[in-house]
Amino acid sequence: MTSHIAPADSSSRRRPPLWAVPVLWTLALGAWGLSRQHSVWRDEAATWQVAQRSTGEIWHMLGQVDVVHGLYYLLMHGLFATFGAGTTTLRLPSVLAMAVAAGCVTVIGRRLAGPWVGLGAGLALGLLPAVQFYLQEGRPYALVAAGAGIATLLLVTALQGRASAAHWTAYGGAVLLCALLNWLSLLMLPAHAATLAWTRAGRGTWARWAAASSFAMAGALPLILFSRTQSGQVSWIPPLTWHMLIGPAVLLAIGALGALADRPSHPGGRLSVAAVGLPLLAVPQLGLIGLSLFQPLFLDRYVLFSMLGLALLIGTALGAAVRALTPRFPRASSWLVPVAVTVAVVALLPQSLSKRSPASRVDDVLAVSADVRRLKHPGDAVLFVPAARRDTALVSPDDFAGLSDIALAATPVASGTLKGEEADPARIRTAMLAQHRILLVTDAAKVARPVSAERDRVKTAVLKEHFRAVSDEQVRGRRVTVYERRSG
Repeated sequence: MTSHIAPADSSSRRRPPLWAVPVLWTLALGAWGLSRQHSVWRDEAATWQVAQRSTGEIWHMLGQVDVVHGLYYLLMHGLFATFGAGTTTLRLPSVLAMAVAAGCVTVIGRRLAGPWVGLGAGLALGLLPAVQFYLQEGRPYALVAAGAGIATLLLVTALQGRASAAHWTAYGGAVLLCALLNWLSLLMLPAHAATLAWTRAGRGTWARWAAASSFAMAGALPLILFSRTQSGQVSWIPPLTWHMLIGPAVLLAIGALGALADRPSHPGGRLSVAAVGLPLLAVPQLGLIGLSLFQPLFLDRYVLFSMLGLALLIGTALGAAVRALTPRFPRASSWLVPVAVTVAVVALLPQSLSKRSPASRVDDVLAVSADVRRLKHPGDAVLFVPAARRDTALVSPDDFAGLSDIALAATPVASGTLKGEEADPARIRTAMLAQHRILLVTDAAKVARPVSAERDRVKTAVLKEHFRAVSDEQVRGRRVTVYERRSG
């Protein structure tokens, strides 16, 4: 008997870990169309241009704007300095982070309900539409998802009775890191508290969780308080409306069905996938909705990490289907998860292709810069409406070389801002009237908002009264128009 068992053990040791499959799967999904036809949209342009500033310049900016993304900008600054600026450097951290999240989801599912649940959850995560969007986004939301995955895995380890003081320290550190990347990620704490209550955790576990959570919240508190002084940056987020709740309602309904599939084998009080996944999905979604009743904050990316809970619940449903099929069709049951994933890939293919195209974002900063390079003449001036569209020049400075930014009074670096500080309207008008040709960079007509700032009203009024358009190019949400001074 010993000679028979030894080879099996040896084979088991040589078999790759289960989590490696979803990790490689997610990496493949992330690498697919990573450059999005060499396009970069406005949110990513902020990362791009800030990451190329010095550490001191970034610190100066954080005192004025975007302090909530400070840690992420410093991280990207280091990566840009090491590997150079480019779409791969911009987006690969998000791909790697989501692969880590997929690995964590797989391990959690396997530990709590078996390999098919773990595998199904890990593979499902990368296919979720919201995940596919932010999987290739040069912003911090995928990194937060990775931290949430690590923190949740550490919590599960603790609830299985295998946690040490080092585990709880790591848990608190993971939650703190997520909070420093986006402090709304602290919504994972009430989700984890719900898991503790669901599983009827003991007083000792509650005490250690409370200590680790308090450490994380205390570490994030200075950032939270200071970021409130910059709350004007989110003033553009629209108030919560009923139609905005449709998406969360659908997600919660899908998650609830997955939780029901887990119920027969895991009665209340036991640690189960439903006990972990349903709170992780529902609590951040409902928490963000609640916060948005007081201040509009409802953007799905702020709670992207809740998709880990949805993936776990989808994995649970797949695992339940495998268990139901196995007694009658043992061979066919082993193909259920691969077939389900294949069907999902085919069904989601149009959406997957769409999310990897430049049209998936509202604009493309790089596309219009090529038009500027082609249309500009020596001695031309350039204007931006609104001023935030200056990001095109900041990301592609070579394409704007030789153009005079006549409205700019202080550069973004000098002013510690993202878009710079512009001169007063009277000075802008005077500078415009001294020009023969002006290139105007703005939003394409279909996405442009009405001009509201006084400076921008002056720009458009002077162009309309004293200049005529001789060329107009619109590409991927951006627009560049060449104006020449009217004769006489």
